[in-house]
Amino acid sequence: MKLTRMMGMAAALSLLMAGMQAQISLPSVFADHMVLQQKSEVPVWGWGDASATVKVVGSWAPKDTATATVRSDGSWDTTLKTAAAGGPYTLSVLGNGNCELKDVMLGEVWLCSGQSNMEWTPMANIDNRDEEIAAADYPNIRFFHIPKRGAATPQNNCEASWATCTPDVMKNTSAVAYFFGRDLQKDLNVPIGLIVSAWGGTPAEVWTPEELVMDNPRLRDAMPDKTYPWWPVEPGVLYNQMINPVTPYALAGAIWYQGESNRDHPDSYGILMKTMIESWRKSFKKDFPFYLVQIAPFTYNAGDNGAALVREHQEWVARTVPGCGMVAISDCVADLKNIHPTDKQSVGLRLANLALGKTYGRLESGFESPVFEGMTVNKNKAVISFLHADNGLMCKEKQIVGFRIAGEDGVFEPAKAQIKENTVVVSSPKVKNPVMVQYCFDDATVGNLFNKEGLPVAPFRTDRNWDNE
Repeated sequence: MKLTRMMGMAAALSLLMAGMQAQISLPSVFADHMVLQQKSEVPVWGWGDASATVKVVGSWAPKDTATATVRSDGSWDTTLKTAAAGGPYTLSVLGNGNCELKDVMLGEVWLCSGQSNMEWTPMANIDNRDEEIAAADYPNIRFFHIPKRGAATPQNNCEASWATCTPDVMKNTSAVAYFFGRDLQKDLNVPIGLIVSAWGGTPAEVWTPEELVMDNPRLRDAMPDKTYPWWPVEPGVLYNQMINPVTPYALAGAIWYQGESNRDHPDSYGILMKTMIESWRKSFKKDFPFYLVQIAPFTYNAGDNGAALVREHQEWVARTVPGCGMVAISDCVADLKNIHPTDKQSVGLRLANLALGKTYGRLESGFESPVFEGMTVNKNKAVISFLHADNGLMCKEKQIVGFRIAGEDGVFEPAKAQIKENTVVVSSPKVKNPVMVQYCFDDATVGNLFNKEGLPVAPFRTDRNWDNE
């Protein structure tokens, strides 16, 4: 009798201890209202009891079950095949305790990151703010907005949740991300998931794994001299807390609006961005497309031309890093003393069109700004040719502004520019033998030269040595 009682007590204690063990849990990016990348093998991961078996099943294919065994450190991961866009579905995770996620959509997922112009919300002031907010009722657009926090070491979770796009949600999240997602959703007619991870005033180093910055002398030497307890400037601190927790969530791609905070050390910006992009792709286990916004004109009153050099490096990234692209927005600035242009609609639209052209093949042309291709000299005139200007160029005013020309002495003079089909002929009576030409290559000059599709020519200088990066 005593033995039976003792065995019963042991069994009860065993059940109690089992109940106290950690049950299956998921990172916050797996939650109700989430969007999973369609037609993919999407990573799913979490935590549980060591050696336990975890099963994952989506209601879009209830007979297909992905399994994983929990490792000794309590982590597990697997991949689950997703169907074509649609929903709502459920995602069930079965193990020591079951978890069912509801209102799960299959569609296109984009990471939206950068500094203040990506963080900028409609409530912070955008064009047609009230009308845009009132119209922001898109049940098939979902936001996952990561809080602004840094960490000294890589973190595996963050405090965020998925939210369906309503006026109240939209007005307090990234305006650029919203307009990008809205225009994608209208064209593709599929659910859109937008992971917003942005923090104003941050340099690109903080979004890059620390060791990749510190192990590269060129990047390490460009780091700020001062640190602040209230502001993230140390390498890797935002990657650790605002990127790593959602890796390797399946993405369609990433959009990026940043660069203003790297003006003090522009010469290393291109290599820094290449390093960051490659690290993100490695972390997400996919060579996803990466589309960036070239920083806009603004009266920095700088003496080192840092803004122009950052723009140049942004173009270098778009030209040389596979799967990258760039949108120019110099014409979207109404006030050169406002570093946050209020026309976020055009920025989102251009990013969406870039994705529709380069990622989805929905547009054949007209989604990339003209960029400098080459210069030839005909007597005392320089003839400039461009990429992405096959249908010709146009000026919206009587005279083209922003061109300067120099001879062998390197002294630049204001230049006259004339459109000739898809080239521009540049000259000055003060320069008999042209050697170099610049276009809007300074802090704040707003050009007025466009391709026939209405996209602005990106600023440039003809003496840039792309091989010397």
